[in-house]
Amino acid sequence: MNPFIHSLHPYPFQKLAELLEGLSPNPDKPLIKLTIGEPQHEAPAIVLETLANSLSGVSKYPSTKGELPLRSAIAEWTKRRFKLDQLNPDTQVLPVTGTREALFAITQTLVGEKDQGLVVSPNPFYQIYEGAGILAGAKLHFLPCGPETNYKIDYQSISDDIWRDCEVLFVCSPNNPSGTITTLEDYAYLIEKAKAFNFTIAADECYSEIYFADDAPIGLLEACQQLGNLDYKHCLIFQSLSKRSNLPGLRSGFVAGDASLLKPFLLYRTYQGCAMPIHHQEASITAWNDEEHVIKNREIYTRKFNHVLEILAPVMKVCKPEAGFYLWPELEMEDEDFCTALYQEESVLVLPGSYLGRDVDNLNPGSKHVRMALVAEETECVEAAKRIHAFLNRNRLK
Repeated sequence: MNPFIHSLHPYPFQKLAELLEGLSPNPDKPLIKLTIGEPQHEAPAIVLETLANSLSGVSKYPSTKGELPLRSAIAEWTKRRFKLDQLNPDTQVLPVTGTREALFAITQTLVGEKDQGLVVSPNPFYQIYEGAGILAGAKLHFLPCGPETNYKIDYQSISDDIWRDCEVLFVCSPNNPSGTITTLEDYAYLIEKAKAFNFTIAADECYSEIYFADDAPIGLLEACQQLGNLDYKHCLIFQSLSKRSNLPGLRSGFVAGDASLLKPFLLYRTYQGCAMPIHHQEASITAWNDEEHVIKNREIYTRKFNHVLEILAPVMKVCKPEAGFYLWPELEMEDEDFCTALYQEESVLVLPGSYLGRDVDNLNPGSKHVRMALVAEETECVEAAKRIHAFLNRNRLK
């Protein structure tokens, strides 16, 4: 057995199940879950229609590289969204079955050249970054992004010793869980460090299409375009239809960027045996070619955030994220205690923030926070906010 398996941490939702073992929600109120970031909005009808009309594709083996029409649709979408002059669908785009498997697999491809190779990750973080690094045999280095820095990473404080050993830097923008955005200035600094020390910037951008007003987050390839890195050297983005188009079950996304990195990654995936089914590719083409459903989706999230924050802001330290669909409030009590008490008293379930982070120098930047995913229908999210408001008011009086 791979000995690194024993170094994996329990997944956050396993820890949550263990925390709640033996406890029961308030039987007088239906349970509302704000834990898992699984979009609950309606899937686009035009995509479902395409999917239904493409089922004959199940009779064919799909290509690992993906069909050219899908790669071309993805390339054209990135040009529109990120204002790119060019993105070659033959060499700079690779469809994947969701960003989760791709983020894991790319790490196995990129790690191993340096003797003391590091996977560098934000903290708190999406657990795949850590698990991928562990199973690739890399050491992990966590970059704190807590309230003391407004949930941003101070990249310029990182020593060149870390950059020298780095093989993969995970950037999550918009960030899960805080919703902060990596700036053009940060990307400029990181790209220079990647060139100087030969590491890959892996930008997880799966929340990039959920933003407010006209403030579309900048993407890594967009930064490359503005900074003159026109071959996207050392840079890869990971995108998905799960959040953008409410299609988590389609398992459809892509990796794009540096062709010299995608070529060996395609070889790895050929052996891994992970190819997107033809009918999923056809449905994905329809999704990437349509923006109307994405605009409507953003409008729904904007209304939800406005209504929920109107209820919660007076009673807890919380604000609208720059993008994404999570709230990340800072608490006055321990996050596990908040979670269990809210569950028992108000039948609302949230995720303890400490489960998304790791202790570094006896500090977990996720502690005394909870993650709330506003993915359910607006009425349910508003009801959850009202219950949280009542819970906080009641417990402040004790």
